[in-house]
Amino acid sequence: MKSALLAAVATSALLLAAPAFAQGVKIGILNDQSGVYADYGGKWSVEAAKMAIEDFGGEVLGQKIELVTADHQNKPDLATSIARRWYDVENVDMITELTTSSVALAIHELSKEKKKIDIVVGAATSRLTGDACQPYGFHWAYDTRALGVGTGGALTKAGGDTWFFLTADYAFGYALEKDTSEIVTANGGKVVGSVRVPLNSSDFSSFLLQAQSSKAKIVGLANAGLDTTNSIKQASEFGIVSGGQKLAGLLMTLAEVNGLGLQAAQGLVLTEAYYWDVNDKSRHLGERFLKRTGRMPNMIQAGTYSATLSYLKAVKAAGTKDPDAVAKKLKELPVDDDFAQGGKVLENGRMVHDMYLFEVKKPSESKKPWDYYKLLATVPGDKAFFTAKESGCPLTK
Repeated sequence: MKSALLAAVATSALLLAAPAFAQGVKIGILNDQSGVYADYGGKWSVEAAKMAIEDFGGEVLGQKIELVTADHQNKPDLATSIARRWYDVENVDMITELTTSSVALAIHELSKEKKKIDIVVGAATSRLTGDACQPYGFHWAYDTRALGVGTGGALTKAGGDTWFFLTADYAFGYALEKDTSEIVTANGGKVVGSVRVPLNSSDFSSFLLQAQSSKAKIVGLANAGLDTTNSIKQASEFGIVSGGQKLAGLLMTLAEVNGLGLQAAQGLVLTEAYYWDVNDKSRHLGERFLKRTGRMPNMIQAGTYSATLSYLKAVKAAGTKDPDAVAKKLKELPVDDDFAQGGKVLENGRMVHDMYLFEVKKPSESKKPWDYYKLLATVPGDKAFFTAKESGCPLTK
């Protein structure tokens, strides 16, 4: 009786000691699924992560891969509450997507505290791999520096040497204005003014009037999602473009172009990390995503596919879910998939890859559904992103 009791206690101890292994690998998609960025990432990013898990085979280290998802409603406190529960109670191993820079920065700090991997895709601020970098944090797809180099650099070199910014009034907008301004001035341009605009604004009239009266050649839209499309629509009503000024969508993706339509979006210059019709690999991902969802992915959704796949490859290569071992492998393994080819992860967690400068086609130039972009230039990754040393990340000192 005594030996049987001891055996039962030992078995219970073993079961309690290994809950994470028994439950396999759990990935969380935390993003905006109902607000201003719902089309920009939203449920479509969830589908992209599901695709990556299916392509990987549905299991890793002999254990099932599970996906959980939640809507953070662009609220850092809500996002932190969800992520803390995921980490502490639900044994989530990695959180990704993380649209909205204020949310991403908060989860980045929590992940550092909990020693859990996060891979930011939807948020833009370059601070994530700069002064806010941490050993378990990664940044995929793009950032404010890469957007500034692509769109800001190209338009300034083309003669757009005076800028006025409409800037989203939170961490992302500030970083995008700052990084783009530095590129503009480095190329001989000048920033003549800016105005901060609350997230999810419905009326841009007073802000657009300030941009119009500035006489700047370029009105830089340092916002995203519905805020970008609404500001473009209202700029048309004020005759900003017909009056000789040019709009620059500093963070604009295929989703927003689709929402605007080519008639309204034609001629816009923008930078994306992915477009479905760039090469055979991008077409392979895009056509499968289209068949699955009825739409082509933008760089956030395609980037979520890549981030999820890369994490699973790192777990497999490490032979464990241990965050230190997985983080090490993420920084060692090349990124070569349908999103990015020849990508590499720097010491600060920044995934470096080529970016693309596009111009939105005229309706007459589009030959089929989702045929929206003309490729103007490819920006090499080492030109688009900060080096680890330039980023200001304490891990690189």
